[in-house]
Amino acid sequence: MKRQILALATVGITVAGAAALYAVVDRSNDSAATPASANAFNCSTFQIPAPDGATVESLTARNVPTGTFQVPGSPPLGGYPVPDVPAHCEVTVTLTHPSANDHATVQVWLPESGWNGRFQAVGGAAYAAGNIGGVATAVKQGYAAATTDAGVDTTGLDTTWGLNSAGQVNTALLENFASRSVHELAIVGKQVVNNVYDQAASYAYWNGCSTGGRQGYMEAQKYPSDFNGINADAPAINWNQFEVATLWPQVVMSEAHTYPTSCEFNAFNQAAVKQCDPQDGLADGLISDPGRCDFDPRRLIGTKVQCDGKEYTISETVADVVRKIWDGPRDANGKQLWFGLPTGADFSALTAGVTDANGITTGSPFTVPAQWVSTFVQKQRSFDTANLTYAQFDRIFQQARSEYDSIIGTADPNLSAFRDAGGKLLTWQGDADQLIPTAGTVDYRKRVDALLGGTTRVDDFYRVFLAPGVAHCALTGSNDMTALTDWVEHGKAPDVLRATLTTATGQTVSRDICRLPFVSRYTGDGHPASPTSFRCVAP
Repeated sequence: MKRQILALATVGITVAGAAALYAVVDRSNDSAATPASANAFNCSTFQIPAPDGATVESLTARNVPTGTFQVPGSPPLGGYPVPDVPAHCEVTVTLTHPSANDHATVQVWLPESGWNGRFQAVGGAAYAAGNIGGVATAVKQGYAAATTDAGVDTTGLDTTWGLNSAGQVNTALLENFASRSVHELAIVGKQVVNNVYDQAASYAYWNGCSTGGRQGYMEAQKYPSDFNGINADAPAINWNQFEVATLWPQVVMSEAHTYPTSCEFNAFNQAAVKQCDPQDGLADGLISDPGRCDFDPRRLIGTKVQCDGKEYTISETVADVVRKIWDGPRDANGKQLWFGLPTGADFSALTAGVTDANGITTGSPFTVPAQWVSTFVQKQRSFDTANLTYAQFDRIFQQARSEYDSIIGTADPNLSAFRDAGGKLLTWQGDADQLIPTAGTVDYRKRVDALLGGTTRVDDFYRVFLAPGVAHCALTGSNDMTALTDWVEHGKAPDVLRATLTTATGQTVSRDICRLPFVSRYTGDGHPASPTSFRCVAP
């Protein structure tokens, strides 16, 4: 079934290219859940107990007929229709916290008929804590679904809420965004389900990508009993490391006084794919194991590139800029601070620049990390991140970790409580993720393995799948929620995920996505577009 276009993780990805973050669930599994009686549906105002430390400011309920839901806002996070949303009860609960003067809204939609007995909470994107379009789609799939705005920005691209009138960080709203509101969403959502259907949901699931992925990991780390299953994709964990590190390409270009053209950047990716693509046994435009790709950017020095009617010659300086971007940020002593842009990932979002009438180019940093640094780290909304020096970058990187790791870092590898609660955590991420380095997710999984007894034991409750050639939150045709449901409700742990991939030449292929630590390899025969022509092997 075709996936609906939902919230994207950040700007810089087209709506068409980033298609849905929420997979269609195979309804054949519905027997595992307990649907409500049609007579039990009660869409009316009722009272629910407030979560600890919160007060319920208001609760409203209304019946909404079948129709098309127009997601509010502008693309890519809004401004698109979700057709054929079934008749449902829309419950809106507003919470506040003592002395915080906040107003966090939870919306719960509950299908009037055809409820599959499950509750699904939907995650946010960038600085939006939730996604109402994802709720509409989940309701179409039979879920009682919910999301929260955490009392902060709902467009995803505004952090004016981050500082109060005195220029100080709004710690209450940051706590909402970081962790508190998602936990309260779980509590309130389940209570609403119980009131409307007169019975509890059989299972509770989390579903999100990027910020939504980070929220899912925060739940597993901090509130391990909230959800039976968590689908947390391309997760924005290690928040302070990766967020600041995505400014590194701008720092490198500024220090080198060199801003390569998009054609030059593309030439390096094309050369890397050409060299490393065949390592999996088939030259199909996909690098199955980017970690083994050792393409040296210096090989292109002197190569001529045609771009918009102009010819460029790859210089040693340009090659060094690319090398440093792929390598990732390092401090003055050469110690690696975080991971760089994955080989083969698109450069454009993190290397954008603006050229004036005199032909002078300056950097145009990606807005999400730029706002994190200016608002929360520097506490000056006007702070310019376009021309940071290496020394400034190092200082900001360390300051972000020192001030905010304990609040929003989402990097704690101790998932023992989640494991003991019987939870299952599933993650996929594109190997060509241009916004969140895939290596950071792999590093987190390795730290969990080291803490909790090794890969085999951790695989019992937590699995990661890496998709060759896939950009940020852009995996299509995935059966991730189906796989998670089977795992939670039937004990069938997924060895692969089925998905649709697009090669470097634009060809669409169906492929089984391997779980860590395995990688895809061509069997030597069979049609290259068929998933049966590949197997998952140890790297």
